[in-house]
Amino acid sequence: MAFRDHYALWLRLLGGAKLITQVADEIGVGVHFNPFVTWNDRLLKYGVVRMDDLISDILNWKRFYLSGRLQKPVQILADNLDIGNANSVNLRSALSAALLLLPSKFTQEDLFAKVCSLSYMGDLRMLFAEDKNKVKKIVQGQFDLFKSMYNPLIQEYEAKEFLRFSSYGNHQANVSQDCGVSVTFSLVSSLPPTIKSEMGMKLGENKTVNESGRVVSEVIVRSRDKAAKCLQNVLRRKVMISSARQAVSGLLAAGGVNAARYLGKKMEKAWKSWR
Repeated sequence: MAFRDHYALWLRLLGGAKLITQVADEIGVGVHFNPFVTWNDRLLKYGVVRMDDLISDILNWKRFYLSGRLQKPVQILADNLDIGNANSVNLRSALSAALLLLPSKFTQEDLFAKVCSLSYMGDLRMLFAEDKNKVKKIVQGQFDLFKSMYNPLIQEYEAKEFLRFSSYGNHQANVSQDCGVSVTFSLVSSLPPTIKSEMGMKLGENKTVNESGRVVSEVIVRSRDKAAKCLQNVLRRKVMISSARQAVSGLLAAGGVNAARYLGKKMEKAWKSWR
C-alpha cells in the first residue's frame, strides 16, 4: 500500500505528506500519527513530522506529544546525529520527571511504568478509548528495551547517590531514592526549559548570572511534595491539550469512516480491559 493511500481522499488529492504536516502545524500538534494502517494483519501506527519540529519538541516538551513517544522504545525511520543527541537530553528529562513523581521506594518496573505514563497523564482518551493496563503491557512487553535505554542514566544517578539498589526480585531490582530537597532541585533542573518555566511561575524563581553573563532562572524548591504536585499538574495540562489536538488531526487526516472504525475497536478493547 502506498503512503498516500493511508490518508483521507481530500489529503491525497491536495498534497499528501506536505499537506499532512501543514495540517498538523495549523492544529498545533506538529506531527500526525496515523493509526489506521494494516500491515501483515497488524494495525500499525506511524508519524509524519518535520525534523526541526521533532528536535525542538524533544528538547523543550512544548507539545510533549513527540517527546513523549520517544521516551518509549520506537523506531525512527529517518534518523540523524542531532536527533540522537537531543533524545539523550529527552531521556534524562523523562527519568528525572519519573523519579520526582515516584515514592521513596519502588521497583525498576515501577520506574519504567512511570516514564511510560508521562505521555498519557491527562489524556482524555485513557478514560474511554484505551486499555486500562496499556502502560503495564508496554513496559512488560519491552522491559529489556527500557533497560537498555535508561540504564546509563540510572547508573549515573546511582553514582551520584540519588538512587540505591537493593535485593532483586523477579529479575528486577528494588530501588530507593533520596527525596531530599537538594536532590529534588537537581531533578527539577534536568527538566526541559518550558516545563521549568511553568513550574517557576507557580513555585517561584531565583535569577542568577552564570559565568558567560547569561541570566539563568532556577525554580525554587522548598519541598519534594510541592515540586512533584506542580510537575504533575503542568504535565497533565500539556498532555490534555496535545492529545485533544492530535485526535482532531487524526480525524481529519484519516477520514471519518476509518476514524470511526478505529475508535470503535479502541473502545471495545478498553471496555474488555475494565470488565
